[in-house]
Order: sequence, then structure tokens, then C-alpha cells
Amino acid sequence: MKIELERDALAEAVAWTARALPARPAVPVLAGMLLAAGADLTLSSFDYDVSAQARIPVSTQEEGTVLVSGRLLAEITRSLPPRPVSIVTDGSRAVLTCGSATFTLLTMPVEDYPSLPQMPELVGTVGSDAFASAVTQSATAAGRDDTLPALTGVRVEIDGDSLTLVSTDRYRLAVRELRWNPTRPDLNVAMLVPARALAESARALTSGAEVCIALALPGDGGAPGEGMIGFEGAGRRTTTRLLGGEFPRYQNLLPSQITGSAELVCEPFGAAVKRVALVAERNTAVRLAFSPGQVVLEAGTGDEAQAVEALEAAYEGDDFQIAFNPQFLLDGLTAIDSDTVRISFTGPGKAVLMTGKPAGGAEPDYRYLLMPIRLGA
Repeated sequence: MKIELERDALAEAVAWTARALPARPAVPVLAGMLLAAGADLTLSSFDYDVSAQARIPVSTQEEGTVLVSGRLLAEITRSLPPRPVSIVTDGSRAVLTCGSATFTLLTMPVEDYPSLPQMPELVGTVGSDAFASAVTQSATAAGRDDTLPALTGVRVEIDGDSLTLVSTDRYRLAVRELRWNPTRPDLNVAMLVPARALAESARALTSGAEVCIALALPGDGGAPGEGMIGFEGAGRRTTTRLLGGEFPRYQNLLPSQITGSAELVCEPFGAAVKRVALVAERNTAVRLAFSPGQVVLEAGTGDEAQAVEALEAAYEGDDFQIAFNPQFLLDGLTAIDSDTVRISFTGPGKAVLMTGKPAGGAEPDYRYLLMPIRLGA
């Protein structure tokens, strides 16, 4: 192999591909990144669950394939000066040169590297920015407890031209709906996608206008195991194995009756929550007392440090007190794509529904359901 390419293009492609490198590889070659030079340079990584691949323009003098340490290559390319990069293989070594800097990397046997999974069947496309925003909002409530794997995923529901993304960790629930362009208008399926892999993929594919979504469900065309989902755009592609397990029946959790509601401007409300939470001990609540025209935020009790702050609020209903985990409350405020948050109450001790305030009275496309903490706990 003998190639030359731009430093920024290489650094971005390596960073993208490195996302699928395992932290603790089951076999040494899985720590490698595969570079295949032809008309373009293709970079690949795979950990048997997630694969990542990037293709970038390159000036190729000699075609070839080489396998080098992925994490070391990522660290090197991130620190290179803004000069053209050349990569030349020499026996069991690959020599990377950029300006006055030269790095010699040991190579691994290419023949031992596993074949990457093929991209599943294309099922539709969606705008990359809209998809990234929707995934970020929906993944907010995903669990991080690996002993409950189904809750570490985002449930993706496809119903014609509608995509619904849902996550929950049992203490909160996030639901985001958006439109997309299916290749099969009659498609009606649901799957569980690992939240972290989904969020990283969506965020990294915004350099293109659209994201192509490909899907292979168990038994669909002979797909084995739990199935696979793939995303592609802007010269990058990734596949992720789907999660198994039962996802909660979240539709029954969304409230149908509202006993009161408050509207607040998101930015000052979020800033007040952060200030008041400064005196809250770990895992203790911020208390909110709603009354006509205002909300009073409090934290700390007894001999501890205390904080109190009052804000204007458009409130309808009887005087009402409730308490939340401050970080969970802030997560919901951050995810809402609106200057104003509407908090709808369903009764004492019951979950509240947080939404934005869409223009023209339309139904909100994002809902965040948050369980309160028992007052006095």
C-alpha cells in the first residue's frame, strides 16, 4: 500500500470508524482497524455487535490492505499537523508521515480479521438533522443498567411514514415522533436498538443530507439471531445488532387526564433548577410548589444548606407540590425543542408530562414523562 490523503478527512474517518472498536477485544485482531486502499480508502472496524465503515478520497500509488491498532491510529491522526498524510506499508510495518512527523505502526494479520456484516435491506430514508435531533431527545431516558438490557435500548417503531422512538429507565419515559420516507409504505414493525450505538450513529451522520436506514429482522429473509439495523450516509455506514427482551407497554403510562398544568420559559427555569440543586445532596430532590402566577423551587432541609427561588409561571389548577430528581428534570428540559415547557399534572404522587409548546396549537411531537420523588423521602 502507498497512498496520500488529506489530514482532516483521515482524522474524521478514523474517529468515526474507531467508535466500533471494543474496549476489551475478545481476540487481538478486533482491536485493529482495517484500511483498504483502491480507488478510495475504506476504513473498517467490527466487534461482532457493531460495525463501522468509512470511505474517503485518496491518491493511490499502490493498492493494498493493512490492519493496524485502531485506537493508536485514532490518537495519532487526531494530533497530526494540518499537512497531507502518506501511508506506506513495508513488510510487517506501516509508516505514516505527515509533515516532519513520522510514525511506524506494527501491522496485524489481515487474514485473521473477520468479515464485516453485509448491509441489510434498505427500508427508508430520513433527514439527517431531524433524525439526530429525534434520537438525542428519545435516548435521554434510556437506562444504563446492563442487567436490564431491554431498557438500555431505544424502541424504534415504524408505521408507514411515521417513526416513533421511545426509551425508559423506569423513572422517566421519552417519546419522539417524526416523519420519514419509507421504501415500503406498508411496513409496520418495532425493534430495540442499543441507545448508545444509535445516538453515536445519528450524531455522526449529520454531514450528509439524508440517512439511509436498513433493517433485517429475525426470520426476515433468513436473518438469524436478534436481527440487525444499519445506517448509511455521507460515505459512512454502520450496522448494529438489535437487542432482545420485552420493552414495557409504554402507551398505558401516558396520561389521558390532566388535573393541572404550568407553562414556564425553559432557560430561566433550567437555570433556577441548577442553582437550587447546588445544595441538594446526592439523590435528593428539588421541590416545586405551584400556585397561581408562580412556582417556588426549594432544596435542602433541616440543618443542611438550603436554597429557595421563585419564578413566574402560568399555572392552572389548585396549589400543588411535587419533587423531582434535579438531573432527570434538567434532562427533560434540555431535550425539549421549545422556548416554553408545559408541565401537565395527573395527581399527587403521579408522573408529570413535560412537552414543548408547538406553534399553531399542534400536538407536540416530543413527550417526556417523569416520575416524582415522594415528598419527605
